[in-house]
Amino acid sequence: MRVPDADLFNPQSIMDSDFSPGGASASASVDPDFGFAFDDSNFSDRTLRIEIMPDLPETKSDGGGCCSIADWARNRKRRREDFKKENGLFCFVSKIKIIDFIGQSEEQILNCNLPYMVDGVTYENQDEEAMAMVEESPSDIGLNSNQIGNGSIYNNDSSKNMDCSKVLRVKTIHISSPILAAKSPFFYKLFSNGMKESEQRHVTLRIHASEETALLDLLSFMYSNTLSTTTPTALLDVLMAADKFEVASCMRYCSRLLRNLPMTCESALLYLDLPSSVLMADAVQPLTDAAKQFLAVRYKDITKFQEEVLNLPLTGIEAVFSSDDLQVASEDAVYDFVLKWARTHYPKLEERRGIFATRLSRVIRFPYMTCRKLKKVLTCIDFDPELASKVVLEALFFKSEMPHRQRALAAEEANATYRRFVERTYKYRPVKVVEFELPRQQCVVYLDLKREECTHLFPAGRVYSQAFHLGGQGFFLSAHCNMDQQSSFHCFGLFLGMQERGSVTFAVDYEFAARSKPTEDYVSKYKGNYTFTGGKAVGYRNLFGIPWTAFMSDDSIYFINGILHLRAELTIRQ
Repeated sequence: MRVPDADLFNPQSIMDSDFSPGGASASASVDPDFGFAFDDSNFSDRTLRIEIMPDLPETKSDGGGCCSIADWARNRKRRREDFKKENGLFCFVSKIKIIDFIGQSEEQILNCNLPYMVDGVTYENQDEEAMAMVEESPSDIGLNSNQIGNGSIYNNDSSKNMDCSKVLRVKTIHISSPILAAKSPFFYKLFSNGMKESEQRHVTLRIHASEETALLDLLSFMYSNTLSTTTPTALLDVLMAADKFEVASCMRYCSRLLRNLPMTCESALLYLDLPSSVLMADAVQPLTDAAKQFLAVRYKDITKFQEEVLNLPLTGIEAVFSSDDLQVASEDAVYDFVLKWARTHYPKLEERRGIFATRLSRVIRFPYMTCRKLKKVLTCIDFDPELASKVVLEALFFKSEMPHRQRALAAEEANATYRRFVERTYKYRPVKVVEFELPRQQCVVYLDLKREECTHLFPAGRVYSQAFHLGGQGFFLSAHCNMDQQSSFHCFGLFLGMQERGSVTFAVDYEFAARSKPTEDYVSKYKGNYTFTGGKAVGYRNLFGIPWTAFMSDDSIYFINGILHLRAELTIRQ
């Protein structure tokens, strides 16, 4: 790969060039095609000997490999669980060892994904990366494992049930160290560490049988910048191998191909559950973003998929409830659903508190919850008391801010993954409520509607506010586009309703007001009184006394910076 003004033998400059503007397609079109030189001794300076080791019995796939995303996911999950069970951790270990072979010069042996032993002690690396390597001289004197690679070697004194001495088969490939080093910092460090083994012409690589095809595809890609395989499972295998050997261009290539394949819920969840080292790679970010977007769009209206969403894993819940476009009645409903999901998937209180503290609390937008629900958060045992106090105080402070300050806080989070201060498109619009107990029970309710929301009301739409309470009874506001009493033109109407609670009756004085230009003060538009019974509503069909076209015109006096500001005052009659 030729990069202007870049040091070809500096892996950082090569990796930086991989992420140049233009993405994967630009990189693939610029990089030269050395496919003709792959496994050709005429264009190679080293020999790569690949020793294929048996998989653990528990990790062997059923039958002839994975033919679907579901099979791939189940097999990978089983392998991950078995490694945790047997080893405490899934390990990926790199090893270099100097061995004398009859009729051969000294070779480098790189043992990938297998534990190895030095002086009877088993060593492992906790990361799924080809990082630290240990060189052993013929006298078994160990060198510093950090001389090559960035990681640390962790001691594990448990024995393994893997017979690492058994080799199923061996493949020998002629390789060009400059080509591999230019594509992969892993191979760059292997060939240029300045130690004795970097001068050897023979390199032995040990891998599991399940990794053989993916590794060969990866090596071919490093020459030709293309892959012959196009199936999702094969691409995922190559993606995992590219991550281990730090081939960013191949990760980007696989990510793009997977992104262009038809997305399903199954595949989207699988992409979000890849190992953390893969998920954190910039090359894979477009794939994970597409997976999150797919889930967010599919489950946009969770009321239609409640049981399905309730069965989603944690990554799916995060993707769905991080969306601004979630169609939900209110943020209170989000809180209730997430709480139900957590109690279903994390029955132990300690685990549930932990997952709320680290993951789930980020997807709930507490500033848009009602004060009544925020009070319940403070006493909810599922939240650590310190966390509950923090999110509730943050929500209350946000509610107390002036509108322009709230908009500024929301704008600061425009590019954030979790956006606490960004308002969703709720089915029930949030309101601000000021309550008074003396001298009479009274509340003042503020409802703001965007011009776009009002536009969508035409010709016969309605939008409802969240419930608010007075004297222990629930009320709501509803804005309508309806015909005037003579049915001659459309107009804007505002109504006050009481939630149904049996035969309870309430006598209420009410007043509707709206901000208007040029003073931008609230101006009273309608006063009245009404004795409510459950499910009844009262209001004014033409609040402003003008046609809909005048109300929505560009020079309308009622929209201030694109917002219609409404106010309702309710007082219980003695």
